[in-house]
Amino acid sequence: MAVLPEEVSKAWENRKGPIILSTVNKEGAPNSIYATCVSKYSEDTLVVANNYFSKTLENIVAGSSGSILFITQEDKSYQVKGRIEYHTDGPLFEDMKKWNPEKHPGHAATALKVEAVYKGAEQLL
Repeated sequence: MAVLPEEVSKAWENRKGPIILSTVNKEGAPNSIYATCVSKYSEDTLVVANNYFSKTLENIVAGSSGSILFITQEDKSYQVKGRIEYHTDGPLFEDMKKWNPEKHPGHAATALKVEAVYKGAEQLL
């Protein structure tokens, strides 16, 4: 099981602004969205709340892997790539419901399982 390097785990806690979640459709066309309702569930799982997914949900259901891109307060960029799991119940879903603002629907917890990690162009994992 791949986990976030310590540097990236600390950078996640020091991120600024929304993250960018990218997926691809069956034809390979990319789709990227901004997301603010995000959390680190564990050292191998980052979670994005599905509050208003449309094309992103279609891509996930079709089996897309994904990437999360974020930037730190010091303007360092990190990208985490991996497979996506979609949870509408269970521990990941219940955890998401705790931190996702009540004003959003929180349809599901979208979990990106860490497989590769980059700091800019440098591959860390």
